[in-house]
Amino acid sequence: MPKIAIIDDYVGNVLSYADWSQLPADCSLQVYQAHADGPDALVTRLAPYDIVCCMRERTVFDRAVLARLPNLKLLCSTAAYNAAIDVQAAADLGIKVCGTGAPDPGFATAELTWALILGLTRQVHVEDANMRAARWQTTMGRDLKYLTLGVIGLGRLGTPVARVGAAFGMNVIAWSPNMTEARAREAGASLVTKDILLAQSDVVTVHMALSERTRDLLGADDLRKMKKDAILVNTSRGPLINEAALVQALKENWIAGAALDVFDQEPLPGAHPLRRLPNTLLTPHIGYSTEATYKVFIPETVENIVAFLAGKPIRVMNPKAQADRSQPKYLD
Repeated sequence: MPKIAIIDDYVGNVLSYADWSQLPADCSLQVYQAHADGPDALVTRLAPYDIVCCMRERTVFDRAVLARLPNLKLLCSTAAYNAAIDVQAAADLGIKVCGTGAPDPGFATAELTWALILGLTRQVHVEDANMRAARWQTTMGRDLKYLTLGVIGLGRLGTPVARVGAAFGMNVIAWSPNMTEARAREAGASLVTKDILLAQSDVVTVHMALSERTRDLLGADDLRKMKKDAILVNTSRGPLINEAALVQALKENWIAGAALDVFDQEPLPGAHPLRRLPNTLLTPHIGYSTEATYKVFIPETVENIVAFLAGKPIRVMNPKAQADRSQPKYLD
């Protein structure tokens, strides 16, 4: 009897997005909403299971963890790439790793980026709290028109973000290590150096893939170059911005604020200083968590399990292709 675990179903809605009755009748299925904190807790939880379904990059499956799961035969991930899974280690251990497609790549996260930009520039979270506490207006919003939007990385996420900025009447500038003037013009932006982007932008938004070359892409020296009334937005990956430097910048008001959907450690610890800073707007890595996305992710996860159990696995992640994806690109 195949034992199947679904992990990190934070909202508790994964079962509602697909027909799980397609699985063979002898399968057992267990859903875990709460995150397993640390490798020991994860291994203890998953040791009995033959098949594990995970949401993209919510849980790390490195070689050490995979080696401690001798019953695991199939690891189903949402999306076609998952940096949290050591696909080569899985292949070495005889574990199949299968992924899924995704609808309109990038648009869900680009939309959240603008929700965060607008939320922070108009202090929506502060005024909502005021209303619930029987207070009235305490903040003053900023107009986006004529401000400068600095986009770091112009790919499937950064490009729609840049175009929306232009629609708001913003001056859009962009930079990434390999960007060309033609690429910037295609997205409606002007190519500038990194230093100029940081110095001139009123809103800086980051849309780069995480790799060893892009880790700490923005450090303390970079944050000090920004305007004191500028805001920083990150919906890509937490470690692109040095976290200690960001906390210091927010505490000491080097910048006006930060809107963040991603963090070095997820879920973000309850006592983390970012949770206590008044000039932050925080969301729990929900850029891709939309109905349209789940309507692709979850049915294709079920298809992957059915195919694997029939001896004909589909959408198998290739270790070399996954390794190639680890190289820095305009965005993830």
